[in-house]
Amino acid sequence: MGAWELLLVGVVMLLGLCGVLVPGVPGSWLVWAGVLWWALQEPNGLAWSVLVGATVVLLLSQAVRWQLPPRRLRESGATHRMAAFAGGGALLGFCLVPVVGALPGFLGGLYLSERARLGGRGEAVTAVRTALRAGGWSVFAELFACLLIVGAWVGAVVAGGG
Repeated sequence: MGAWELLLVGVVMLLGLCGVLVPGVPGSWLVWAGVLWWALQEPNGLAWSVLVGATVVLLLSQAVRWQLPPRRLRESGATHRMAAFAGGGALLGFCLVPVVGALPGFLGGLYLSERARLGGRGEAVTAVRTALRAGGWSVFAELFACLLIVGAWVGAVVAGGG
């Protein structure tokens, strides 16, 4: 697989990561489709292992999301800015402290967004709790699964040389 094709797969996965934060967009399935595309172009054991792992992680995340309360983020006052801060924080945390940093990054992004919007610490903490109860944990579960899949793909591309 050439560099341009890898770049396109990466763009599809990036769109999927962004799509997780947008209601109605099947972001996790876009990430999975990117892995599928790559695995079909790189038919080796590593690529197929990543595809199988991605499938298992996505199915597990869906099972976890079914156990969580349904998303009611709009009713809780969640904004696109909040989603962008939370997603950016999770991505930054995931990269700075591999894997486990996604949760503090997600929560930190939510807090920073609400602190900037509301001004006070207490109001921001209350708004973050409300957002998490209204479906924020569901968003985090899906985003975390997608970050794991993209991280595995990047690792496989680097290890396999393309």
